[in-house]
Amino acid sequence: MQSIEANGYSIYFNEKGYEVINEIIKENNYSSIFILVDEHTNEYCLPKVLPNLAVEISIEIIEIEAGEGIKNMATCLEIWSILSDLGADRKSLLINLGGGVITDIGGFIASTFKRGIDFVNIPTTLLGMVDASIGGKNGVDLGNLKNQIGVINVPQLLLIDTGFLETLPQKEMRSGLAEMLKHGLIYDKKYWEQFLDLSTLDFNDLDVLIYRSIEIKNEIVKQDPTENGIRKALNFGHTLGHAIESHFLETTTPLLHGEAIAIGMILESYISKEKGLLTNEEFYQIKYVITSIFDEHIFTDNDIKIIQDLLIHDKKNEYGKVQFALINGIGKIIINQSVENELIINSFNDYKS
Repeated sequence: MQSIEANGYSIYFNEKGYEVINEIIKENNYSSIFILVDEHTNEYCLPKVLPNLAVEISIEIIEIEAGEGIKNMATCLEIWSILSDLGADRKSLLINLGGGVITDIGGFIASTFKRGIDFVNIPTTLLGMVDASIGGKNGVDLGNLKNQIGVINVPQLLLIDTGFLETLPQKEMRSGLAEMLKHGLIYDKKYWEQFLDLSTLDFNDLDVLIYRSIEIKNEIVKQDPTENGIRKALNFGHTLGHAIESHFLETTTPLLHGEAIAIGMILESYISKEKGLLTNEEFYQIKYVITSIFDEHIFTDNDIKIIQDLLIHDKKNEYGKVQFALINGIGKIIINQSVENELIINSFNDYKS
């Protein structure tokens, strides 16, 4: 597949990506290389990556636990200390090999260690490939509040190796699919329509679907790298979705990112309908497709109250007002929309029905 040019870096696919990584390592004459992994990518993905790195300098592996729970400043402090103890300097390279948690925290660590060292992202999950690793957002959570601390900084390159998806559980695949659905809903109606009947979808063409999803996000980010305007479109489903994810992160039933965003898209589609932006037919089509993929989640009245309270911490808020990105017909978006509390409660009531 042809590479995709992003803001300040390129996205390469499969074998070509490894060739370019080796070229970058040679051209930049790095002093050392560090690879950040979790226990899963250390076991299943690292054995594929190492033989493809044609280097003579030392490579150190840093392993952390898997899961959103470790995406915090305590983990950063631990990794910064490891890098320092192992002699990392301004000419070191950090390769982030893993899902969205690894690329988020790894990019943040690299961007801040010694005021910034080079890094490469190799996402190993569908979510990481189509969303988390694209666009230069790096960061960590603050308690249970998603992505409150971070920077926008781009990697030397992004390598998409879809072969890693063979190691991914179906639950993780569905989580990534949520972001692909979102890209169709906010930007490309024809792309969305490819998911209307999953029984007819040929997943042998998954590479093509992933490629288009990456194209959509990249096209939006290139127009607005620092999220002052159109990039806010990517937050559809995320205003309520992030609050839902944050709330259940501290319970015995945490949700994967994509699972929370799927619920958020249904709720925010309902809000779009009630504001006259979506027809009834469009809304029910969206609700049917998403609920056919993702299990229903039970919300108590107390859950909904806590989720509403969490909205005040959303990063998109301006002047104390919660800002939503809503869909203005499938394939179109409208940003900076205020939503009344009553309408939010009604969206949950509709979801529960």
